[in-house]
Amino acid sequence: MNRRNVKKTGLKISILLAYVLGVYIVFPDSAYAMHIMEGFLPFNWAAFWMVAMVPFVILGVRSIKKTVTLYPNLKMLLGMAGAFAFVLSAMKIPSVTGSCSHPTGVGLGAILFGPTAMTVLGMIVLIFQALLLAHGGLTTLGANTFSMAIVGPLVSFGIYKGLNKLGAPRWLSIFLAAALGDLMTYVTTSIQLGLAFPAAIGGVMASATKFMSIFAFTQVPLAISEGILTVMVFNVLSVYSQKELRLLSIFSGKELPSSKQGVKA
Repeated sequence: MNRRNVKKTGLKISILLAYVLGVYIVFPDSAYAMHIMEGFLPFNWAAFWMVAMVPFVILGVRSIKKTVTLYPNLKMLLGMAGAFAFVLSAMKIPSVTGSCSHPTGVGLGAILFGPTAMTVLGMIVLIFQALLLAHGGLTTLGANTFSMAIVGPLVSFGIYKGLNKLGAPRWLSIFLAAALGDLMTYVTTSIQLGLAFPAAIGGVMASATKFMSIFAFTQVPLAISEGILTVMVFNVLSVYSQKELRLLSIFSGKELPSSKQGVKA
């Protein structure tokens, strides 16, 4: 890709981000927002999801520590992945029945650094959003982390690796990884809400299906947009961050080499 194409790609990214931000400004607040808002879950379910996220957070801390210890110059790229998730997931777009949806931005970090590293980044993003933007909450941090920063990255990472092994075009692998990781976040959230608030008729599945149908109207186009945006970001990174991507072995799909092995240019 030459520099002219990179500029065009950068312009497309700016336009897409401006569009999402514009909708957010025009329709700023919703009565019932996703992430799951502060105090919305019963105590037992809030505690359950808080405990469930802990093992993944521990694995993520170890993963990040290993990466930045071996390759300190990847810290900036790691921060960029977190910032990408923060910006996208902070943009709430109205859905139906007073709810709202938003992109998640977790696919990028999951592909770059692995799903457990993205768990830590996603949890940090959710904490800042709860404290600074009143988006989500601290009591529901476990549930929101599990859906957006555990299930979403695992799905994105698995799809990306699986499609790569099947020989799919890289742009398609990235697009589907980001889009389906986004969608599975909302499927998980719907199940969480269904478990906490089962319907009088039909129980958990009826309630979860209702929540899924509510968010499908806005989340499907959002997932597609996020997939396209993630492909664009990777195109830019492939030009300006070739060294970092080589260290992360994004193009080969191999694991990070150990410090003894070193990295071949």
